[in-house]
Amino acid sequence: MVEAVSDQDQIINKMNTLLSMSPQCQDWDTKSDKTNTSNEKSTYSIIKVDSEISEKELAHQKIGEIVATENFVNSSMDIEPFFIANMNSVKSQYHKWMRCLPRFTPFYAVKCNNNEVVLRTLISLGTSFDCASMEEIKTILNFGIPPRKIIYANPCKSPVHLKYAASVGVSKMTFDNADELLKIKQYYPAAELVIRVHVDDSKSICQFGVKFGVRLGQTKPLLEMASKLGLKVIGVSFHVGSGCTDPSAYNDALKRAREVFEEGRQMGYEFSLLDIGGGFPGLSVAQNGVKIQFEDIAEVINKAMDEHFAEIKDLQLIAEPGRFFASTAFTLVTNITSRRTIETEEGPTFMYYINDGVYGSFNCLIFDHADLPQPRFLIKNLQDFVSHTQAEDCNDGYLSSVWGPTCDSMDCLTKAIKLPQLAVGDWLIFDNMGAYTLVAASRFNGMNNPKVLYLDSDTEIPCLKPTYITPYEPDQKASLIKEDFVLS
Repeated sequence: MVEAVSDQDQIINKMNTLLSMSPQCQDWDTKSDKTNTSNEKSTYSIIKVDSEISEKELAHQKIGEIVATENFVNSSMDIEPFFIANMNSVKSQYHKWMRCLPRFTPFYAVKCNNNEVVLRTLISLGTSFDCASMEEIKTILNFGIPPRKIIYANPCKSPVHLKYAASVGVSKMTFDNADELLKIKQYYPAAELVIRVHVDDSKSICQFGVKFGVRLGQTKPLLEMASKLGLKVIGVSFHVGSGCTDPSAYNDALKRAREVFEEGRQMGYEFSLLDIGGGFPGLSVAQNGVKIQFEDIAEVINKAMDEHFAEIKDLQLIAEPGRFFASTAFTLVTNITSRRTIETEEGPTFMYYINDGVYGSFNCLIFDHADLPQPRFLIKNLQDFVSHTQAEDCNDGYLSSVWGPTCDSMDCLTKAIKLPQLAVGDWLIFDNMGAYTLVAASRFNGMNNPKVLYLDSDTEIPCLKPTYITPYEPDQKASLIKEDFVLS
């Protein structure tokens, strides 16, 4: 086997483009690291400072991933696709959240990536959880997490799932319609309800207002109905959509939420919770041609909170980030299993077939409206895989298309991308594949889903391992799972 990396400086230069896309390399801080639990008016502003993990350290972490990947594919006969998971990325994102939005407790959206190691890592950091179903609630309770650290953030719940939430004491939950209130009155009258209001999500890639949220003018009658039913409404939630390209949408949404707080006060409710939803970007990259950073959104939220909610004391502030934590933590490594060459007057073009596709991890291209990440490559020489390159460096490459492994012609990742001339057995590597990928993958056509390997960068030579130990160990005695729950 050849030496995996002979010149780290050369690799650092190669990774400059990749690192410039990494949110950790543009880390920010606040004047105070203290969490403001009383919603007092903030005296800080977001300012750019040296990050906890320096750019050099991040470069070496990425180098470690490169070394580990090359060593793994060179030492293994296995050509199945695999994920590389880096929990240091999750931890870095958590610290960024606490610096930029210290008043808001993150309730991680389990639906985004339910990998057990990701969940354990977030638990070790003290996060709470946003669950959307009975199974997600079970998953979190199995770690010994108390019900108070869960919000059942699905406005339209199955009666079976609702009864289960009642049986285990998960009381915080959202609603947005009259029939949901009647259902809650029947199955869980002691629930603590959060009204989800409709806000402008027209500037977002994934818009949820077509499905959820009480529209303007309809919140007051719904609150009146809740009051007549004797139900306890404790707060307001909203979601501006995922991939929001205009941070001002959060100011508009918070202004709208404040109006609903006032409506509640007029009918005797004293709301104690505000939930600003999810969709926060894990990457500081262009989305649909518009570049937006998490720091931009955080700055708008902090100012809007001071403007609209400064006088409300003892207000619990929460959010439901998912992709913010998971996106950058996973890298997908796929193998080219077939190639077709097409001769044209302009020269050859290539069709590459890889062993993961839109029915697998790349379902995010359809369901999450994601853009295909620019791939990197491991190209085989006479002995080993040692050439590590990015597609962005291949402007003089060949016009190519990339296809998934199934028999469906829709299983296409891209029909037009410039790539070098690759061969069967070479590897395509896709960064930032942690959000809404493996969690929604199927096994259509009998194709296996990628396994997950965990980056260990603390060893002398970075390596990939099938397991990862987090500081958190579940307390079985604290688990509130009811195994005898009857689904009837």
